[in-house]
Amino acid sequence: MTPWFNQLAAVTAMNLRNLPARLGTSLVAVVGIGGVVAVLVSLLSMGEGFRAALELSGRDDVALILRGGSSDELSSAFGRDEVSVITAAPGIAQDARGAIASPEFYTIVDLPMRSTGTSANVPFRGVTDRAPQVREGFRIVAGRMFEPGKDEVIVGRGAFAQFGNVDLGRVVTWGSHQWRVVGVFEAGGSVSESEVWTDLTVLQGVYRRGNSVQVVRVQLTSPAAIDELGRWLDADPRIDPSVRSEREFYADQSRILVTMIRYVGTTIAVLMGIGAVFAALNTMYSAVSSRTREIATLRALGFGTSPVIASVLLEAVALGLLGGVLGGLLVYLGLNGYQASTLNWASFSQITFAFTVTPGLLVTGLGYSLILGLVGGLLPALRAARLPVTAGLREL
Repeated sequence: MTPWFNQLAAVTAMNLRNLPARLGTSLVAVVGIGGVVAVLVSLLSMGEGFRAALELSGRDDVALILRGGSSDELSSAFGRDEVSVITAAPGIAQDARGAIASPEFYTIVDLPMRSTGTSANVPFRGVTDRAPQVREGFRIVAGRMFEPGKDEVIVGRGAFAQFGNVDLGRVVTWGSHQWRVVGVFEAGGSVSESEVWTDLTVLQGVYRRGNSVQVVRVQLTSPAAIDELGRWLDADPRIDPSVRSEREFYADQSRILVTMIRYVGTTIAVLMGIGAVFAALNTMYSAVSSRTREIATLRALGFGTSPVIASVLLEAVALGLLGGVLGGLLVYLGLNGYQASTLNWASFSQITFAFTVTPGLLVTGLGYSLILGLVGGLLPALRAARLPVTAGLREL
């Protein structure tokens, strides 16, 4: 071991021995940095959970067909004849009943949040018995499926957990019409679990939409078949379609909110980080002041300035790392998997999701805590290195 490392080890050992004397100020820095990391990771985990919910909804072998120029289902519309054109297109998987295609009517209804009682926009979808076939992992987990032709609804598992007035057997009023909740379903954790479903024909009648639908979901023969399907429909003058894979459609929908959450989360973390840096500065300045005599004595014995700087920085980094671990652990234990809902800006409806604390987010939090520790320890370290030996020895 070189003399420089020997000196660094000696100074660091001295710092550790003096740590109990400044435990209070050290905890201020640890808690401050931990709080910043907790806020950063929790906000980013919200965006990650929202993105994951939409990604689970997206499949490459399922295509969504909307009217050309429509960015969402609410702004799209097809009549019965146009649906017939779509379902006759090549590239769509077939079974004994014909094309595996699900024409769907989409609207929005109000439901109160269970936690706050405030009103939320919830997707209300009219479907046929083909809808479960184009969604992975669909199954009824409580109650039963609605019966065609009846004023019955089933509720997605996420919507059932987050919104009120949808308990099994309950009658709710939407669109001047009463509906009875008869079942709860899940669909592989996808965005469909944020929705309420009923019979397509019944919903069209209640909202006086005739035979119109907003979207046609189709099962493709293969992911590559989407190109053939798109070319065939584009060449047909009877229809003006926009054909996208389900994965692409939901990726576009998630982009706005995920970008906004990352921007807001980073901004808040930077602003809070400034406060945490001041807490670290106060802690390390206090640590340097309490060791004035020790540092001066070591300098008089021939210790260099760089081991002193390195030792102070190591202590600051250690405090930052401890705060980062504390903040990340609190978020992981308290929020990971926690069910919540937020507004999907693409459709202006609520979507349920689970906070998702990934290893990447924890690493990001630790990296930020190390940066805060370094910045907070740099000036005190330079002060310790520049401390005149004579000034420190006068305190002996």
